[in-house]
Amino acid sequence: MTPDSSDYFAFLGLPISLNIDTATLRKVFLENSRRFHPDFHTLASEAEQADALELSTINNQAYKTLSDPDKRLQYVLQLKGIIGTGKEDALPQDFLLEVMDLNESLMELEFDPTPDGYKNAQNAVLELENGIYGHVHTLLDTWSDLTGKPGDLEKLREYFLKKQYLLRVKENLSKFASAFQ
Repeated sequence: MTPDSSDYFAFLGLPISLNIDTATLRKVFLENSRRFHPDFHTLASEAEQADALELSTINNQAYKTLSDPDKRLQYVLQLKGIIGTGKEDALPQDFLLEVMDLNESLMELEFDPTPDGYKNAQNAVLELENGIYGHVHTLLDTWSDLTGKPGDLEKLREYFLKKQYLLRVKENLSKFASAFQ
């Protein structure tokens, strides 16, 4: 019997959840690695070897995705059709207004890089990160397909999009790091 490869959680026999038991995840991954590894199917037919290779690849992708909390969140949101479905993934207007000062600080840093400006921008990003995390930390720790309430995934979607935005800001900010350290 071939496991369901369209859903990493089902493939690994785990419930859809943002907070998974990493020890169980690793155990199932290693069991599947032994079960599907192409080296153990060298005497099988060509079709069976191809299936084993495909399942081994899916097992590796599933583990890589579900073992990382950020990738797991993104995957759950995609799996549930909340992001990546052609639906516009626009940030809320209030958040964009909130980061306007930060973006202005980054532009100032490009024209006049100063240690204080760099530090202030770092602190602003950290404050924003802490603020958006504070609104969803309980959901990140407890949400599952069985316990989730209506609206939870939309809150998580908003958090994810804001976090991705701030990650890009941090990458932009990192260009200045070597000058001030």
